[in-house]
Amino acid sequence: MSKPAVDLARHRTPVERLARLEQALGPDAPRLLVKRDDLLAFGGGGNKVRKLQLIAAEARRAGADTLITCGAVGSNHARVTAATGAALGWRVILVLNGVAPDPPTGNLRLDHLFGADVRIVPRREDRAAAMEAAADEVRRADHVPFVIPVGGSTPVGAMGMARAVPELGMDRVTPDVIIHASSSGGTQAGLVAGCALVGSRAHVIGVSADEPAEALATHVEQLIDSMAVALGGRAGTLLGPHPITTDDSQVGGGYGVSTPAATEATTLLARTEGIVIDSVYGAKAMAGLIARVRAGTFTKDQTVLFWHTGGLIG
Repeated sequence: MSKPAVDLARHRTPVERLARLEQALGPDAPRLLVKRDDLLAFGGGGNKVRKLQLIAAEARRAGADTLITCGAVGSNHARVTAATGAALGWRVILVLNGVAPDPPTGNLRLDHLFGADVRIVPRREDRAAAMEAAADEVRRADHVPFVIPVGGSTPVGAMGMARAVPELGMDRVTPDVIIHASSSGGTQAGLVAGCALVGSRAHVIGVSADEPAEALATHVEQLIDSMAVALGGRAGTLLGPHPITTDDSQVGGGYGVSTPAATEATTLLARTEGIVIDSVYGAKAMAGLIARVRAGTFTKDQTVLFWHTGGLIG
């Protein structure tokens, strides 16, 4: 896990006890912790910073001077990519799908503030062609593009999350379960691989924000196997002791569409712990955690860690 990185996340994030949330969920609730990646400061924060540290280093080695990526109009990944470009003096082109608010708000406003060239397309399906066209345009201008897939979910980006797992050991935290928001798969792939690399037996559960569980699990496993090969190993060696577990019970109407359970989870966490989660990812992940506690999935003597991936702005 010593792959070179551009220094964007300059400190490890804390792990905190969610004691009042435990009380609110009843006497049989497990010990609940939160990993506060929302406190990563760079570019508005969130775990995407961890991915971009390694992806930016990869782009630098490739001689790139322009980053191109995609996402929804309120994408956290796009926002951190724009900030990365600003910090490194590179041009950034963002291909975003959806309806852009006028004037720009939230993450979109920050995309513009960081100086990104924002290009709006109607649908997700339009993003790949628009990124390819942007890359061709950059090459014709005698510059070097570096195209980053949605969410920064590449083997290199996922390694940024794998590198975060040892931070738990530094805080003497040994969770039985890690629950987090999952969408493009890179965060979950990194956490599973990171646990395998440090010998942790934590069961990583990705709560999907939008994708069907089976498709998401397949993609996560493919990313993990690619990471293993990149590290000189064989496919299957970083999967750990548990099956890839993805939960699509909180998807509701899809990406960016909240649910009653997500709204309740947001309110409950805010009123018990003073911690805010975003509506696109974090709220659904916390709703998944709460549903499992109420269903008696965990025992009282287990430690369950919620990995807060940030993204408060979008």
